[in-house]
Amino acid sequence: MSIRVEAISVSGAGAAVSGASLAWRRAALWGLVAAKVLASWGVQWDIQWHTIIGRDSFWIAPHLMTYAGVTLTVLLSFGALTFTTLRPSRAAGDVVRALGLVGTRGFHLAAWGIALTVLAAPIDDLWHRLFGIDVTLWSPPHMLGLLGAAINTVGCFLIAREVYPAPSRARFVAILTTGALLFIGLQLGVQPSFRIAYLQGGVLFHFYAMLAALVLPLAYVTTARLSGRRWAPAAVLVGAVALGLVGQQLARLGFDLLQPVSVIEAEIAKDPTSPIAVANIVARRNGTVPGATTSVAQLLGLIPIAAMVAVDPRRRPVAASTTYAVALFGLMVWRLGSLPAYRGLVPAPGETLVALVLTLAAGVAGGFMAGRLAVLLEPASTPEG
Repeated sequence: MSIRVEAISVSGAGAAVSGASLAWRRAALWGLVAAKVLASWGVQWDIQWHTIIGRDSFWIAPHLMTYAGVTLTVLLSFGALTFTTLRPSRAAGDVVRALGLVGTRGFHLAAWGIALTVLAAPIDDLWHRLFGIDVTLWSPPHMLGLLGAAINTVGCFLIAREVYPAPSRARFVAILTTGALLFIGLQLGVQPSFRIAYLQGGVLFHFYAMLAALVLPLAYVTTARLSGRRWAPAAVLVGAVALGLVGQQLARLGFDLLQPVSVIEAEIAKDPTSPIAVANIVARRNGTVPGATTSVAQLLGLIPIAAMVAVDPRRRPVAASTTYAVALFGLMVWRLGSLPAYRGLVPAPGETLVALVLTLAAGVAGGFMAGRLAVLLEPASTPEG
């Protein structure tokens, strides 16, 4: 089956749009942002729930929070396309038609991205039926869900550019917030690398630095380029940590109110190398909360970001990302080497050198991809100020 994408009613960049059309599309954008924050808090709580309590039921509070955010995202993304399809006179200039739905590029990207996330849910259920219920973030359905959420977030970048003029403060805030949400999703995707580092050691002791150098520039560089601020990556990290700390407090409040009964010891006994077991073992050795994905210590990430900002990710994305990769590698060598759970796993100098070369290559690739993504997002039409 082919999907026909047709440009219609294109009147050039900066096409004038009615005030009413801008108003509801701006409201939809901020609704999407709020829904994504809600879903991110649900996922954050869900990780802690499974790590501290175990997988006791599908209908747990974190799942309900997560799916409430996903449901709102679906309704807003496809609702905007439906409204534009039924009321074409209110459409903006840069409008396309796909599968019978008419809307801007941003809302199309947001809608079809979240559709992938929804598609991942039944596949995930089948996956667990076939291979067990243990929570493994890097399973194909989980990665499909994360990919869909990332595409939806990238759609929000476009929507912000479509509904606000370039000098608008609201557009700037929307882009920074979207960048923080994209970072949260990408950071979640690379978290299992710490388990690989603990279990495998050697070159893979530095697996986090390799993956982070490859994917995190997609949030940092893109936000810097679209916002026009070279310091935007620092704001992205600070915003993401702030949202994560709020989510952590909400999870703590939820645990206090619900007081679920933990079955985690039995889960750990079944497989000491499972993600849940390793997360508990590492957290206990480090004296941290099992499953916690956010801490103030994450702000140490401002050190490699400062190196990126110094090179200027807006104009030199590859060089900035490569510099970031080197600084991040050095930070993680020190950080992991100082943690009790990892201290005895620090590899030999030869393996560390190999890991550094791989991290440099990842930084080059990450900067190239981020630069291309920013270029692809920049042509979006904007309303006349």
